[in-house]
Amino acid sequence: MNIGSAIKSIRKKLSITQYELAERCELSQTSLSQIETGVKRPSQRTISKVCNVLDIPESIIYIVAMQEADVPPSKKGVYELVYPSIKSLALQMVSSEHLELVGAGID
Repeated sequence: MNIGSAIKSIRKKLSITQYELAERCELSQTSLSQIETGVKRPSQRTISKVCNVLDIPESIIYIVAMQEADVPPSKKGVYELVYPSIKSLALQMVSSEHLELVGAGID
């Protein structure tokens, strides 16, 4: 599971800079950068903050973060069949309308 990559993907989809998201989450930009690059693993508290600031359910982060290595071998066929659609649907929940709502709250 790559939580940092998921945060980065969603942040970029919303056209929010790393600095803006870090500031709103009360994190240093360096800390957020380390999370996004996988150098540092975010705490549950940090994940909650990010989701609150982006106004998304935590499940979206976990869906986008899922990787093939997270799936047991016996379930890989189902994963390969279903996961691309589930990930796409999760990212669609972060839409242009959502961007307007989140963007309005970012200084």
